[in-house]
Amino acid sequence: MTAPSTGSGKCITEPGTASSDPTNLQTTIRREGDEYVINGRKWWTTGAIHPNARFVIVMGLSDERPDADPHARHSMVIVPMDAPGLTVVRNVPILHHHAPEGHCEVTYEDVRVPAKNQLGEEGKGFALAQARLGPGRIHHCMRTIGQCEVAIELMCERALARRAFGGNLADFSNIQDWIAESRMEIDQARLLVLRAAWTMDRFGNKAARTDVSAIKVVAARLQTKVTDRAIQVFGAMGLSADTPLAFLYTWGRALRFIDGPDEVHLRTVARGELKKAGGNRNTMAAQMVPPPAHPQRQAAE
Repeated sequence: MTAPSTGSGKCITEPGTASSDPTNLQTTIRREGDEYVINGRKWWTTGAIHPNARFVIVMGLSDERPDADPHARHSMVIVPMDAPGLTVVRNVPILHHHAPEGHCEVTYEDVRVPAKNQLGEEGKGFALAQARLGPGRIHHCMRTIGQCEVAIELMCERALARRAFGGNLADFSNIQDWIAESRMEIDQARLLVLRAAWTMDRFGNKAARTDVSAIKVVAARLQTKVTDRAIQVFGAMGLSADTPLAFLYTWGRALRFIDGPDEVHLRTVARGELKKAGGNRNTMAAQMVPPPAHPQRQAAE
């Protein structure tokens, strides 16, 4: 969910199924002659009401056989925003924040597009989605680091300028602790993000999978933590639109769902650790040498 600059949007998430696993998607993309016919309901389609919006990329079920490979049943097609049957139902607010470009619920009722509008090969939609999600998650985390830098900068400026109980807020030890903890946590997260990006650059998306899942959880949690502290330093003003903090907090909370909820990424990290532990356990077992028998026991025998 990021504001588009090219007039396009991506339609993957659905309200009626657990979309954190794209194999669950139920929107259908059926081939009829030289056309695809699309039926389904999507939401969180970013940019659907942007004035530059011209088309969306829809991911849906193109192979409805229940025994088909679940990772080879979905396809992606380009759908013009003015296609008959495409309806923008509403702009869904994020924690009551309405984005002007829209994070919209969109329905598709017998929407027809030419077969040439297909992206890649039929049945390869899942692979296409996964190919972009890894780098996309890194981009989210990079933006999070920058937004947390804004929050800590505002927090420091407010602490130095605001007076309460006979002194500046910056003089109070609890405020100093919040600032120090925020700085350390931001820098820790930055290093983790850099490692994930380096791994992806050197060894590819698959090798960086666990690192990307780790930073996705760490960065989203970091943003709500740091912006929450900054809001507290600003007092009631931090809840208003007079600073960007309320929006940054809202976006940080949304990041715990965007491109996969925390629970999915925690499972990925845990599985990676368990796989390593299993391999290490087998290696250690093979290398273990039984201890020598006790000398006195040998003599007795």
